[in-house]
Amino acid sequence: MKSLFIWLGATRRSSHAGRRGRSAFIKIRDKSLCLEPCLSTSHHNRSHRSSAWLRNAFIATALALVTTALALAATAGGKVTDFLLDNGMEVVVIPDHRAPIVTHMVWYKIGSADEPPGKSGLAHFLKHLMFKATTNHAAGEFDRSVSAIGGYNNAFTAYDYTTFLETVAPSALGEMMGFEADRMFNLILNDDDIKTERDVILEERRWHRETNPHALLDEEVNATLRQNQPYRIPVIGWMQEMEKLNGTDAFTIYNKYYRPNNAVLVVAGDVEPETVKALAEKTYGKVVRGPDLPPRNRPVEPEQNTRRTVTLTDARVSVPSFSTQWVVPSYHTAEPGEAEALDLLAEILGGGNRSRLYQELVVKQGIASAAGASFQGTMLDDTNFTISGSPRGDAKLVDLEAAAVAEVARIAKDGVNSDELDKAKDRYIRSVIFAHDELDHIANIYGKTLTTGGNVKDVLERPDRVRKVTTDEVKAVAARYLVLDHSTTGYLLPQQQAGN
Repeated sequence: MKSLFIWLGATRRSSHAGRRGRSAFIKIRDKSLCLEPCLSTSHHNRSHRSSAWLRNAFIATALALVTTALALAATAGGKVTDFLLDNGMEVVVIPDHRAPIVTHMVWYKIGSADEPPGKSGLAHFLKHLMFKATTNHAAGEFDRSVSAIGGYNNAFTAYDYTTFLETVAPSALGEMMGFEADRMFNLILNDDDIKTERDVILEERRWHRETNPHALLDEEVNATLRQNQPYRIPVIGWMQEMEKLNGTDAFTIYNKYYRPNNAVLVVAGDVEPETVKALAEKTYGKVVRGPDLPPRNRPVEPEQNTRRTVTLTDARVSVPSFSTQWVVPSYHTAEPGEAEALDLLAEILGGGNRSRLYQELVVKQGIASAAGASFQGTMLDDTNFTISGSPRGDAKLVDLEAAAVAEVARIAKDGVNSDELDKAKDRYIRSVIFAHDELDHIANIYGKTLTTGGNVKDVLERPDRVRKVTTDEVKAVAARYLVLDHSTTGYLLPQQQAGN
């Protein structure tokens, strides 16, 4: 796993990118350095910071005055609206009138897990090519137009979706829709475009993967954790397959998947639903509907009956670390209540400096410099639950791992108490409220959910479902899914510890 630790406080995101797991730290799974999901490859990067004091004050007031459902459903501007265009494109509008800005995101239901065998990295490759010329605009014209008005644009690819976004003034929303609708249908590529962008993605892999032992171990652990399901293949692709990608490959998935009836438009910010609908009908509504696509049924994992380990030693590693992962249900594949219980289990185990792993391993025993847990719930297929950590000082990695596993086993055997469960629920609800502070974050929640088998109702009702989780349900998912003999553990070791 990549040893870049980012404290998330109480915020929740969902790389490869979708939701980010809750943890005392989060390890960015480098596919390529996208801040949004730990599971995706991103065209650019950015981050925002807000006043912690003001956020805490807002939380205290909000929790006292609103129910959890209203905390998510209501914004500063009004009710979340969802509708379909005549060509099948789904549109979600999240009004928020606190600032004169709007985030516009187009989500395509095509990610790396939808690629044909032997074509790994194709979805990410096409994302790069989407910034080239169309029949109506020269290459780079879209980017220049966004920059000229002081806006921001980006794109990222994950296992289950590919997303394009712009953040601009509300007056420019129609122009952004026009550009996106144009490249949805009118992309033009030549041999130079193909060669140039293929070289770009190959260099991207060399830079972020081939020279990075953390990322290389991450790939090996994923490929070992899953033996049949396509999440085992890195979003950026395998080098030997990326080298053979071509224009025919790109246009094959472009013509099949980049159509309005396979896309979701999410608009959040200083807008009204009626305005968005009128602009969407004028732009996206003119794009021809594509053929109906079959269900996204992918290969599933056979039952895992062994404990698997992967070890990488490298002279560039200075601090050893471990991560233990299990394949568990996602919000889309879980039985009712299971995914919510897994989310809260990750919160209790690794949700900040009051979590069990932090308190036991960092504070009490003093054997860890970092320890955490995460659950990547917003996925189309079964997902990951992870615990991980790095030792402190002279502490041994084997002792740290044993202590972390013991905490998981203790919950599976004895459960959790109602007080820590209630606190975990409160932290979850706070993260829901925080999501409204940044338009792209709340838009991401809806986009990821709608492209991984969910709907707007699922998003609105999730806090209430979380509130209903019982201590018995948390204990049950720990006992059922977090079985050590069915896990996969990765060890990243300094060269001198190769024999340890």
